Amino acid sequence: MTSTPKTGPTDASVADFLSRIEDPRRRSDAQAVAAMMAEITGEPAVLWGPSIVGFGNTGGPKGGWPLISFSPRKANLVLYVSGDFPERAQLIPCLGKVKAGVGCLYIARLEDVDQTVLRDLCDHAVRALKAGSD
Repeated sequence: MTSTPKTGPTDASVADFLSRIEDPRRRSDAQAVAAMMAEITGEPAVLWGPSIVGFGNTGGPKGGWPLISFSPRKANLVLYVSGDFPERAQLIPCLGKVKAGVGCLYIARLEDVDQTVLRDLCDHAVRALKAGSD
């Protein structure tokens, strides 16, 4: 018996969720990242659980996970970007002020990050996940 993930897609409004972000800069950053991820994936934004904005679905055996997603936390904007593609190691150092985990990027201010490199990194991550599911 497989268990269902605790965090899954909801019917909640992403626009309402983003509009409730108190810090105006964090709200603006989140809206910009949402627009970028929607453009890259061609998928609409969906609220996963109470605080993750995701795009697409990996369709995994336990219900999947977004192809790419983010969460506007108080300290950082956290981007959930697959770490399993060769270009990642070359792109991360070119981003600017960002902390990187295995599958996460922690961004304090979007203006401190090279937007072209961020878009390229997200695009590579999505393409790698889509290629892996073919």
